[in-house]
Amino acid sequence: MTIPQAPRSVIAPLFAGLCDDAAIFPPGDLPLPQAVPAHLAHRTAWYAELVGPFLCGAGRLDALAEQVGEGELAIGLIVPNGSTGLEPALRAVAADPRLRIAGLEVLADQDGTAAEGVRKVRTTLDKLLPQYAPDITAAVEVARGPELLLALDELEGSGYRAKFRTGGTTEAAFPGELELASFLYAAVYRRLAVKCTAGLHHALRHTDAATGFEHHGFLNVLLATHAALGGAEHGDLAALLGERDGEVIAARLAELDEQQAGAARAAFTGFGTCSIAEPLADLIALGLVTIP
Repeated sequence: MTIPQAPRSVIAPLFAGLCDDAAIFPPGDLPLPQAVPAHLAHRTAWYAELVGPFLCGAGRLDALAEQVGEGELAIGLIVPNGSTGLEPALRAVAADPRLRIAGLEVLADQDGTAAEGVRKVRTTLDKLLPQYAPDITAAVEVARGPELLLALDELEGSGYRAKFRTGGTTEAAFPGELELASFLYAAVYRRLAVKCTAGLHHALRHTDAATGFEHHGFLNVLLATHAALGGAEHGDLAALLGERDGEVIAARLAELDEQQAGAARAAFTGFGTCSIAEPLADLIALGLVTIP
């Protein structure tokens, strides 16, 4: 399987690699035989620069490799069972020339405090990454709740990213504006880059018509991250996360200069989405991406 050269990008650097392809995860749950060809189509489309790696859980690596055939696929490896699952997953990818690690996301260990769970994963990453994936930056998923700040303390200075869940299949899985604002503020304060996952299918804060759940918008998160870098406090960040006017958000983002845009994206590295089409359509509708 040879991946053709993608056309020259028309995606602004502010949005480059923003959307990791989580097509096989809920609520999309696309079967691998459909998800892999769809990802390859994204990678060769005019909007290819918007798309990050194909996300795959450690337990599905063999099935994924079968779909790749004789080519090579860059993947974001998801390890859901913490430090104990890291070495087997990394070894499996290293042994298969069809797969290449472009990103790594690990759930903090769950058998102790939040801080202890992050510490165990950090220690294991320090040991294994030089051997298996020296050129990638891993993200450690931290749990919501009262121990969040202690968990982030364990990541400070490590070079690893903090992964945070912004949604799911239940209403309780969606943090409110102030909770997400507090996470962004704390991460920026500790100079941690962040990645978000789940619930960010659309650009703007909105109420899902089917479920009634309140969803965060990925552009709201991006703008709030920029504001946090500039010293904004929790209340201001929460207000930006709650903004539903697309013209307001788009205008604020359009004002960012090259340095500001680069800093915002270095801090908010992207998000996993089971749909590439929905974020792209929103960016087009807001005039932030133009179809060539």
